[in-house]
Amino acid sequence: MTRLTLALDVMGGDFGPRVTIPAISLALKHHPTLSFILFGDQAMVTPLLTRLPTEYQQRIQLVHTPKLIDEALPFTQALRQSKGSSMYLAVHSVAQGETDGCVSGGNTGLLMGLAKQQISLLPEITRPALTSLIPTLNGKSSVMLDLGANVEADSRLLLQFAEMGNIFAQTLLDLVYPRLALLNIGTEDNKGTRQIREAHQALKLANHLNYIGYIEGDKLMNHVSDVIVCDGFNGNIALKTLEGAVKNTFSFFKKPTEDSHFCHNSKRYLLKLMFHHYYRKLQKINPDRHNGATLLGLSSVVVKSHGGANINAFYYAIEYAISQIRGEIPRKISVGLDNLSH
Repeated sequence: MTRLTLALDVMGGDFGPRVTIPAISLALKHHPTLSFILFGDQAMVTPLLTRLPTEYQQRIQLVHTPKLIDEALPFTQALRQSKGSSMYLAVHSVAQGETDGCVSGGNTGLLMGLAKQQISLLPEITRPALTSLIPTLNGKSSVMLDLGANVEADSRLLLQFAEMGNIFAQTLLDLVYPRLALLNIGTEDNKGTRQIREAHQALKLANHLNYIGYIEGDKLMNHVSDVIVCDGFNGNIALKTLEGAVKNTFSFFKKPTEDSHFCHNSKRYLLKLMFHHYYRKLQKINPDRHNGATLLGLSSVVVKSHGGANINAFYYAIEYAISQIRGEIPRKISVGLDNLSH
């Protein structure tokens, strides 16, 4: 298999190297042809790297980048001051062709700004869309975009998201004719904003797309659609609501702690035993397994991990990047869009 090199912003996220380095170790274990170029503070990263097997260390290059960007800075100021930071240099390595893609758990807006600044957009694409796979109750996945990169999206942008999401689902989910839907507040033609209604009418005329109409928020995990299109404002709210609901469900079933609420915890423990089979099924929709959102529409793969991701979740973000690079997602989207324009 072809060798692959990922750039990694080791300092990004809430936990930095304490999460990213063990996650890298997992990825190296599962991918013998994978290597990393890490960007981060040598003093913090090196002690963690020395704990890894020698064979793994030989596939890692560390670039010392002590500069950090204050999360509280306004976007434009953070963008101006980002040069020399771990996120900036990780994206820059992709832009220069030194790496095949990058993963960061840092600020979403800054990552998008740096990516757009340094990596070219695909032809016919106006703005990239934050795109992820969301779990469904039957154990499969749906593609959802945009999840926060574009707070507002007119009908033209929504149509671009639909075209990209369609090709993404064909490639990554191995689907021939993906079902595509627009997220809306109802299923009737007259529901939603003007932008959504205009996109709805245009999609109904796009015979190359398997457009099935509107989808409401309560059906997102029912696998009634393979691709769910929305603006970044509604997409981000919907995604975080889903994640919160699932995490709270997992929290309910976790082993009770030994505290003064013995009776309450005993009942919870009995419930967990009764629903053990269903608890195992719930693992299929564990948000950790679906961590990672790609900036779809760029000419290279850039993946954003949740800032609060644990080791397993960050590992899945790395896997998400690898699958897109191996699947040549940017090239296939470019070819697909080019075919539509002729």
